[in-house]
Amino acid sequence: MSVDILEIKGLTKRFGGLAAVNDVSFSVREGGISGLIGPNGAGKTTIFNLITGVYKVTSGEVAFAGKRIENLEPYKIADLGVTRTFQNIRLFKNLSVFDNVLTACHMSAKYTIPEAILRLPRFRREEKLLADKARGLLEIMGLADRMDVQANNLPYGLQRRLEIVRALALDPKLLLLDEPAAGMNPDETEQLMRLIMDIRDRFTLSVLVIEHHMDLVMGICEHIVVLNFGQKLAEGTPDEVSVDPKVMEAYLGSSGGTAC
Repeated sequence: MSVDILEIKGLTKRFGGLAAVNDVSFSVREGGISGLIGPNGAGKTTIFNLITGVYKVTSGEVAFAGKRIENLEPYKIADLGVTRTFQNIRLFKNLSVFDNVLTACHMSAKYTIPEAILRLPRFRREEKLLADKARGLLEIMGLADRMDVQANNLPYGLQRRLEIVRALALDPKLLLLDEPAAGMNPDETEQLMRLIMDIRDRFTLSVLVIEHHMDLVMGICEHIVVLNFGQKLAEGTPDEVSVDPKVMEAYLGSSGGTAC
């Protein structure tokens, strides 16, 4: 029996008189990979910002693992196990690849500030464990050989990968990926598809992905939600969504052809 790890009900966000998201409801199955798609300005990233507490909800509910989280502070939502990447890469570009990941690992540090200042035994033990965790994640994600490279000097595709590693360092249960294939060539996109599926299986995660690359969405998502002008237009399996007349109209401006 499938269980929903994320449930969104009647979610609405207004900026003044503009409804960026209007009465949207959908769920994400635990252990599944779901897609959130739609034309530019459809409200996709706004929904991510509402889920993660960046924006406050105007009305509606967001429940994660059965707990209402709408309007919680972002750090509290992250502590519960919801992490994300961003449409525009947000790395510490002047730090090394290793330090970018280690910084995120420190969110789970168990020592106190006095123990850190005095460099007491628990601090030293924890620091070793966190460094080992960072190295292990970089090894899994194929970045171990770039550990000492400054993040800004990585190729674009590897910067995207590093951002995913940093999100994984926070030990998420639900990973939100905001256009992870943006700017990637077809080969990089194909590698990313395999990587996302491997991440889901290896880390026992649920994934919700925003993406304009339809090959990626159709290739890895089991369930897709389509937005248009802030409202849910359609949802279903990739096969169902790809032939939905409303989706064709939104993407192509006609009822002919295929949407994806």
